[in-house]
Amino acid sequence: MAAPRVRTSNNEANEPTSLVVRFGPDHPLRLDSGKTLSPFQIAYQTYGTLNEARSNAVLICHALTGDQHVANPNPVTGKPGWWEVLIGPGKIIDTDRFFVICSNVIGGCLGSTGPASINPHTGKPWGLDLPVVTIRDMVRAQVMLVDHLGIDRLFSVIGGSMGGMQVLEWAASYPERVLTALPIATGARHSSQNIAFHEVGRQAVMADPDWCGGRYIEAGKRPEKGLAVARMAAHITYLSEAALHRKFGRNLQDREALTFGFDADFQIESYLRHQGMSFVDRFDANSYLYMTRAMDYFDLAADHGGRLADAFTGTKTRFCLVSFTSDWLFPTEESRTIVHALNAAGASVSFVEIETDRGHDAFLLDEPEMFAAVSGFLRSAARARGLEELA
Repeated sequence: MAAPRVRTSNNEANEPTSLVVRFGPDHPLRLDSGKTLSPFQIAYQTYGTLNEARSNAVLICHALTGDQHVANPNPVTGKPGWWEVLIGPGKIIDTDRFFVICSNVIGGCLGSTGPASINPHTGKPWGLDLPVVTIRDMVRAQVMLVDHLGIDRLFSVIGGSMGGMQVLEWAASYPERVLTALPIATGARHSSQNIAFHEVGRQAVMADPDWCGGRYIEAGKRPEKGLAVARMAAHITYLSEAALHRKFGRNLQDREALTFGFDADFQIESYLRHQGMSFVDRFDANSYLYMTRAMDYFDLAADHGGRLADAFTGTKTRFCLVSFTSDWLFPTEESRTIVHALNAAGASVSFVEIETDRGHDAFLLDEPEMFAAVSGFLRSAARARGLEELA
């Protein structure tokens, strides 16, 4: 019998191609579930140099299927970092001025403790024995990382989608440690529609016979088909109808006529199949379950007595929210709700809605209006705080 195929991403789950900080039994991570995670590790990347005053640190929070490789080639795929359009020397988030930190979230699969990591208590992959984690748990772990780096206050916390949820959690739970916050294409809670899409994806994964009750790594298998279908369904929500029509329409894929079968007759079908199959080579199926569940559980108002404004009472953090007109996963109304809550709390807040047909994924793309908003906000905040060297 042939040996099971070894994937680079499985190796990355335990020995990542990035910086790692390991927290022993004397520094447990206390989770919302009431359980603790100990020992555990956080994989992260940094870019630029921390200045002597330690005032130029920017934390980037990644989205659902992101990772710590925000501005460097991904070690699994070889592709550029997922936000290199925004971050780097001379770019909007200029690593010649800022010290940028990005960590893989707890529950992820590229080096921070997650379901594909080895459980030190059993010597086997955690699988579903890993306690369920929340957005707040992810942020608690990031706080421990920032403490480890000797940084008391972050100049900015920035992220889109699930990353934006982390930004909001940082600002609500640790306002004294966040000078500025940039939540992009996100919401203060996950809608029932979004939860529904996530449940379809989870059921697709768990219905794959190769999921093996979550123990597929030990069995030398991978639920590739189920995870690919989950990715295909999710990817549709990241785009807009206009963008799909502009890119694909009803164009046929490498053929002159319909085949009257179930092959990929249309370009959009071929595109989604490619997205699904390329995803399974870089992401762990159980991590997908954990990440989607964390987003589903996020409800900032519920964590503060049912009133969102109370999450930001007395905050001195300066906020800038960004939304996109064609984003139906996190529509502009979600951002407006947060803006209204911040106004009610007396916070300093600016807001920009960007006209685009590129859907939710617009925050990852070359959007000059978004770049201008982010750049202007960061420069203005630096000047207001007397940090001219960052302006």
